[in-house]
Amino acid sequence: MDSFLIKGGTPLHGEVTISGAKNATLPIMAATLLTDEPCVIRNVPNLSDVRFMGKILESLGAEVSFHDHTLKVRAKKIKGVGDYDLIRKMRGSICILGPLLGRLGKAQVSLPGGCVIGARPIDLHLKGVKALGANVKIEHGYIIATARKLHGDSVFMGGRSGPTVLGTANVLMAAALAEGVTVIESAACEPEVTDLANFLVAMGAKIHGIGSPTLTITGVKKLHGAEHEVIPDRIEAATFAIAAAATNGEVTIKRARVDHLHAVIDKLVECGVKIERNNGSLKICRNGRLKPVDITTLPYSGYPTDAQAQMMALMAVTPGISIITERVFESRFMHVSELARLGADISIEGPSAIVKGGKPLSGAPIMASDLRASAALVIAGLAAKGMTQVNRVYHIDRGYENIDEKLRKLGGRVERIEES
Repeated sequence: MDSFLIKGGTPLHGEVTISGAKNATLPIMAATLLTDEPCVIRNVPNLSDVRFMGKILESLGAEVSFHDHTLKVRAKKIKGVGDYDLIRKMRGSICILGPLLGRLGKAQVSLPGGCVIGARPIDLHLKGVKALGANVKIEHGYIIATARKLHGDSVFMGGRSGPTVLGTANVLMAAALAEGVTVIESAACEPEVTDLANFLVAMGAKIHGIGSPTLTITGVKKLHGAEHEVIPDRIEAATFAIAAAATNGEVTIKRARVDHLHAVIDKLVECGVKIERNNGSLKICRNGRLKPVDITTLPYSGYPTDAQAQMMALMAVTPGISIITERVFESRFMHVSELARLGADISIEGPSAIVKGGKPLSGAPIMASDLRASAALVIAGLAAKGMTQVNRVYHIDRGYENIDEKLRKLGGRVERIEES
């Protein structure tokens, strides 16, 4: 397994360009299963998860090619049974359930895996497709869903921790080819859901209320091929902004969607970071001494859970006491013990982490546990004195395109150690 060797203490300086959003790309790739015509998706990040999803589409019978950030898919003739060993390894693969049901009236999908960040039940996914008329059972590790014909209905997609993003995506895709009108109440409003909806509209779907908690879908008989450009990755943009602040650097982030980053920008400004906005770019630098902030993660447009770990790394080097409360995933503090190995003073009390910041961090060997924890550990290593080795960086390769190369271009001393 590859690792990163980081020599910390150097401020980041320069420009970085944000890649396409992984969390938008995967459902859009799944949506290509809804038509037998060619689809072209641009600004696709070259990530292990994207390549993995391509293999899943191929296992279903689709033709897939990926070159120079452009993905071409033609699902002319597909089957409704996904490859068990492929699908179970990636959480995002659950989003093939809706399009297979919508197009074929049947889907056999293995229960998905992914990062170990707490329970992410699929009950709302199943509730949604059942409301559209599907019969669902779970046997031998598979979700087996069948429907003679899907029909529109009203579906409430709110859960204990808010709306489900992939659950909303699944119902949205299934409803696009269902008979009648489907109304999704408490739909996820994340930009990635909006991007999927826009792609479906380009394919001929009839969707109203895009970007709102109420989506109204009038089913059509057939969808056609389409071209689409994926939105920039808001979490990657947030990660580089936080890294610039943690290292006392000055970084211009290009292709950042400010309208997707309001909550992160608000907390960085409160923390004492200066942010200049200019034609789709953000310039990040410190505005004096950093100040502690309190953060609670919430569904969009609240502070994103996917940027919680990174902000914890920043608070670890910020003098004072910060409280970070996780309201989306109950086990998303696995990075705390690894940050402690670098000298961070963090204690857990229920859903909150109390960060007593300002103590110097020093390099040490640390272990990544999930995608966003990996990013937090890299940020901490960049801010620490001495050498930090971040092991198991295959996690970070799932969601950040060439992050080590991008950091090196900003002056970060990051070396990838490849292991066979």
